[in-house]
Amino acid sequence: MNNLTASSFSFQRFLKCQSVRNCSTKCLTTLSSTPQISPSLCNYIIRASIEKGSPQKALLDYKTILLSGTIRPDHRTLSSVLEACKISKDFGTAVGIHTGVIKSGFVLYPSLLASLVSIYVASDCLGHALLLLDEIPRWGFNIVSANLVIAGYMKIGEFDNAKRVFHKMPHRDLVSWNSMIAGCVRNTRFKESMSFFRKMLSLNFEPDGFTFASVITGCARIGALVHGEWVHGLMIDQGIELNFILSSALIDMYSKCGRIKTAKGLFDKVRRDDVSVWNAMITGLAIHGLALDAMALFLQMDRESVSPDTITFIGILTACSHCGLVAEGCHYFDLMRKHYLIEPQLEHYGAMVDLFARAGLLEEAYGVIKAMTVEPDAVIWKALLSACRTHKKPDLGAVAINQIALLDSGDYVLLSNMYCSVKRWDSAERVREVMKRKGVLKNCGMSWVELGGDIHQFKAGDRSHPDTNVIYRVLEGLMQRIKMDGFVPATELVLMDVSEEEKEGNLNCHSEKLAATYGILKTSPRTEIRVSKNLRTCHDCHCWMKLVSKVLNRVIIVRDRIRFHRFTIMSASRLVIPSKRAFAYFVLTGGRFVYASLIRLLVLKFVLSKSPSKDVLGLASLEVDLSSIEPGTNVTVKWHGKPVFMRRRTEDDIKLANSVDVRSLRDPQEDSARV
Repeated sequence: MNNLTASSFSFQRFLKCQSVRNCSTKCLTTLSSTPQISPSLCNYIIRASIEKGSPQKALLDYKTILLSGTIRPDHRTLSSVLEACKISKDFGTAVGIHTGVIKSGFVLYPSLLASLVSIYVASDCLGHALLLLDEIPRWGFNIVSANLVIAGYMKIGEFDNAKRVFHKMPHRDLVSWNSMIAGCVRNTRFKESMSFFRKMLSLNFEPDGFTFASVITGCARIGALVHGEWVHGLMIDQGIELNFILSSALIDMYSKCGRIKTAKGLFDKVRRDDVSVWNAMITGLAIHGLALDAMALFLQMDRESVSPDTITFIGILTACSHCGLVAEGCHYFDLMRKHYLIEPQLEHYGAMVDLFARAGLLEEAYGVIKAMTVEPDAVIWKALLSACRTHKKPDLGAVAINQIALLDSGDYVLLSNMYCSVKRWDSAERVREVMKRKGVLKNCGMSWVELGGDIHQFKAGDRSHPDTNVIYRVLEGLMQRIKMDGFVPATELVLMDVSEEEKEGNLNCHSEKLAATYGILKTSPRTEIRVSKNLRTCHDCHCWMKLVSKVLNRVIIVRDRIRFHRFTIMSASRLVIPSKRAFAYFVLTGGRFVYASLIRLLVLKFVLSKSPSKDVLGLASLEVDLSSIEPGTNVTVKWHGKPVFMRRRTEDDIKLANSVDVRSLRDPQEDSARV
């Protein structure tokens, strides 16, 4: 038996050793006493350490072999060492191995390049990974490596780089498409996710459960109900079995698209043995403001022996917060800690702070923060800071801002807005200067509306839409129309030191108003308008939606970052708007005519050429300068070819009108006498 055969035979015996250290030591001793060494023996030693769960020992053995100078590693050796680097996350050694790959002339081995790509992706060195990916020969292209690079870029939000890698791939598999679709959803590229999904279907790729889960999540994010229902139909046609992931995704999608009854019906049909399905339904009820239903579902959950987890209580506490149920929220918080022994996390504390802050109990909210068992993060302080702005508590707000370790754009913006709300313009300007110096940008408000299977996106002040001119003309007409019903723009929400007219113009450009107006423009009467927004809806837009819903007899549903807002005629009838204008009403009496300079008549008429019903929307409004009319006098206005008589009442006129018993005006008095 020659030395090489003896060494191989000895190594086979050493592989049976239970101790990695003893095995490697004896093998290395054998190799050092053998003048003729095969690289395969070195590979065996390294592989043995890896397979026995000691990648660090494998790297140490490799370094020992290199120092002995008796062997030159081959590409298999380097591949094993790279695997050990990846398992042990020793990226520094991997860089050295990369140098060895180049020096050894193995740079064209696709398997080695693929291993290096995966290591660089794992260490977030995506630039190096992309360069290596370009060096892999086309004949040896590794689709797994490309998929890893795509996923890595999507993880850090570099969508364009991921897209570039995807389009350079000579061929793609299902994982490639799934990586792009999921990455688009992760990076709020919802329209692109649907485009990739449709392209994937056109190329006869059959989507799997992961594909459907990603697409459904994207539909949920922007409230794309039509797309979501279509995807659900595809799942049924392909016979996709609903597991707990898909069930949760569908329930979440229907909830966030405003179909809470559909979500509940689906919940009642699917298997509910996994807590994530319950969490999706409870969270859906919470964002719809159905706290009592969420609490009832929690009790049902207990009856069916499904144990709640941390997410369950986040949903319950959020529901209590949205409905102002302070006592109930405190009860569930204590129940979580004492009965279910779930230690509160940041999200639970955040929900409790929000619960107290929404109720105006700022000291209690601050007390929760001080009693936290974990260090509060920026989100916790944001909730308190936002409440301080709402309730005009700048001193406590300053405490909140000073406690935030790392300021991001939301914190600066909230602090600036809080100073503006109390007219401290100098302080607000200093905060804005800090934002400019640090390059901090305010999050842009964005809204989406789904019409005819297409998703239309709007930003605040957006003028990029093809129908921009018509949208703004219709919006102006709607503004004039609802002003006649008492709408007064909440200009105090515009936190800038500008004129009232400029503030009103700023409010009119909010993204949800643009999206809702476009929905009104492109749909037939009585059609529901569904709008989704990435930020919270302001009070002015809330009042605007209510009155537009009333005057047009439309249901308007807006889903913002926090919850759903459903506007109907009934909700508008409960709206109380403080008026800044003098009171006037029309009377059929003679009087004098008013000059045109005092009254501005706006009649806007639009033909909805692209609307299915081809209806005509006629919008008209009348603005009157009441200060030009003396109390107790009448004026006559010619409107639509007919005279309209207007009188400005005196205080005595108003008292007299209020003293009349309206019931006495019934004629005849008894219902039985009425025909």
